[in-house]
Amino acid sequence: MKLYRRFLVIFLFLLACDKKDNTTNFQLEEPDTPIISEIEIEILNWFDNQQLSNGLLESIENGNVVSLYDNALASMVFMLQEDYEKAENIFNFFNARIDSELKNDVGGFSQLRDRNGMPNNHRWMGDNAWLLIALNNYKAMTGMTTYDNLATEIKNWLLTLQDTDGGLFAGYDSNNNLLNFKVTEGMIDAFNAIEGYTTFHSNLLNYLETNRWDNVDKNLVAWPGNPDYLYALDLHPWSYLMFNNYPVSSLTTAERYVTIQMSTVTGLEITGYCFDEDQDAIWFEGTGQMTLAFDLANMTNERDYYLSEMEKNLIESINYPNATGFPYSSNIGTHYGGDLLWDTADDEIAISACAWYVFTKRSFNPFAIERNKNIPTQDMFWLD
Repeated sequence: MKLYRRFLVIFLFLLACDKKDNTTNFQLEEPDTPIISEIEIEILNWFDNQQLSNGLLESIENGNVVSLYDNALASMVFMLQEDYEKAENIFNFFNARIDSELKNDVGGFSQLRDRNGMPNNHRWMGDNAWLLIALNNYKAMTGMTTYDNLATEIKNWLLTLQDTDGGLFAGYDSNNNLLNFKVTEGMIDAFNAIEGYTTFHSNLLNYLETNRWDNVDKNLVAWPGNPDYLYALDLHPWSYLMFNNYPVSSLTTAERYVTIQMSTVTGLEITGYCFDEDQDAIWFEGTGQMTLAFDLANMTNERDYYLSEMEKNLIESINYPNATGFPYSSNIGTHYGGDLLWDTADDEIAISACAWYVFTKRSFNPFAIERNKNIPTQDMFWLD
């Protein structure tokens, strides 16, 4: 497939040259290719080896947990390598389960499953939105319509979660009970994932403005009414990457999460971003998200600084030769909201941290496909 696409590009180029001037000899030059560092090569090697025979990737090395969100990220890493077959292996797994899982009972794909594909039946809205974001990018990169039905069915399920006030319920628990609370992060994921700008989007923005916007801090809040966990790191870079003309101050106010920690594995002091204002661990996924937002904002000094800090915690794969990556965290601390991280969060390579590092190195914004939604100015509450 990859060879065919390259041949097609060359053929169309030669045809264009022939039409332009039949008397001139044109020399076909190799297209510019991104410079890939040794670190990237080893990270990409880890992704290649981490994929199971069923197409899925375990979220961490030796973890036996498969996350829908992490597999959406992995599919886009494969796309950036032009290894569309590996991305399709992931999509094919879910495409084969539209009727048995996505449309079954309360609907939605399970947030987590084991390496054999057995789901835990917890249907989390944000993870499903991320699979749709990945499918949007696949279609934009390839022009293929193979997964149009899968994308439509995910969109339809997300639409069913919208409440009368415009907000979105978080999904369903493992007993098919509606999770009747609303998660800011997941809502903005769905806003981006669902194409265009419709009443769904305008009603959702109205909910966010009314219930989740801090007009003094100029940031979306994660947990209204809880001052200790009012803000969450990922809302800063994701909002900036997702919404046109979003205030760049959202990146500078993220300094509230910056912390210095000693890496469990390397023993080096590292500066990075925590999940929240506890500042008790560096979250490499979130730090990678910030580097990508800095890249979009042309804040190159900040981007390069935090990339180099992440690289201090690069660890070698236990299972695969010439493969490295980043763990989920620098040390064992607490997750967002105070829950303790799992035992190997600081010493096993994790998909999410590696993916956002690669995205930054390639200046790839997964939200870019639906970033320009022609939102009416009056609905862009962040401009006030």
